[in-house]
Amino acid sequence: METHNSQLITYNSYLIIHYFYQTKLNDLKKVIVSVTNDLVSDQRVHKVCTTLTNMGFDVLLIGRKLPYSPKLEKRIYQTKRMRLIFKKGPLFYAEYNKRLLLLLVFRKFDLLVSNDLDTLSANYLASKFKSKPLVYDSHEYFTEVPELQGRKAKKIWERIESWIFPKLKDIITVNQSIADLYQKKYNKELKVVRNIPFRNTKITTLNKEDIGIDENKHVIILQGAGINVDRGAEEAVLAMQYVNNAVLLIVGGGDVLEVLKEMVAENNLAERVRFIPRQSIDKLYGYTAVADVGLSLDKDTNLNYRFSLPNKIFDYIQCGTPVLASDLPEVKNIIQTYDVGIIVEKHNSESIAKSLNYMLDLGFKHLHKNQLNKAAQELIWEQEEIVLKDIYQKYL
Repeated sequence: METHNSQLITYNSYLIIHYFYQTKLNDLKKVIVSVTNDLVSDQRVHKVCTTLTNMGFDVLLIGRKLPYSPKLEKRIYQTKRMRLIFKKGPLFYAEYNKRLLLLLVFRKFDLLVSNDLDTLSANYLASKFKSKPLVYDSHEYFTEVPELQGRKAKKIWERIESWIFPKLKDIITVNQSIADLYQKKYNKELKVVRNIPFRNTKITTLNKEDIGIDENKHVIILQGAGINVDRGAEEAVLAMQYVNNAVLLIVGGGDVLEVLKEMVAENNLAERVRFIPRQSIDKLYGYTAVADVGLSLDKDTNLNYRFSLPNKIFDYIQCGTPVLASDLPEVKNIIQTYDVGIIVEKHNSESIAKSLNYMLDLGFKHLHKNQLNKAAQELIWEQEEIVLKDIYQKYL
């Protein structure tokens, strides 16, 4: 009898705790954040959702699931990945926004966060239909990406942007150059929140033996989920013909990956260039930390690339890896301010190889260890999110 009473008390205690937990959860302001990717490697959106959750919001992040999408690791906020019929092109964007709009119309929310122009139309219509606020986070100068140049699709995206953008109240972007472009175009003030990593208290330790590279060889890394056209990957591969005693790791994915593999085969570079699929951020940092140089070689072929500030710049710095980068204003400003790398003189394989040999022979990573440490301590999300909190605080 005593045991039964004890079990009953325990069960009742559980019900009480569960009730108060659910009540508290229901009281939280609900935020729905949306992107068109599969969520796995989108560090910026993960950081924003983490910040919002820590502020006291109930966060749901919506993306999509592809046949080859890796399993999503457990996060402190909710996630949902939609399976879509179309994988790319106009039909994909139309299907995604239709599905997203239906989902938003039939879900309760207090705030919407739209990431990039390809999610904006559904979010805007849902926010108007339900009379709820919308925050827009523009990760790039979308209408100037190289994939849209010379195509009819560019005019469609420009019309969507010019229809909605002037009506937005809270707009965020990734650097001051892009903020200035939008301000000039639409006379709207944008807040800048750079895509800077969390402070790294622990990096998975790898050595060259762990990744199958001879201890006497140098390691160069090019990482990213968007290794696409005009981002310097082709020149980096060809540069390895002239780089002494080194291996290039290409970690991630993108549109030119198959082209790069063909180049490696045609130029007999299999011993000098290795391809590694997309990794979780912890595993990625393990590869990055072992590298002697990190590459960021975007070309100045369009406004989006000219004023970009790639995530990998900050990933390299957090891992203590110096950067070899092309001469783009936002990137150059970071590298020269903190003295954590060099700017390549010309964007061809010979110049890239010359700069790499210089950095490797000099022992740049060791010589600039203090500068890299200083930059890693200052360029952290914990500082950057102060701006973000100021924006979202009024919605709590």
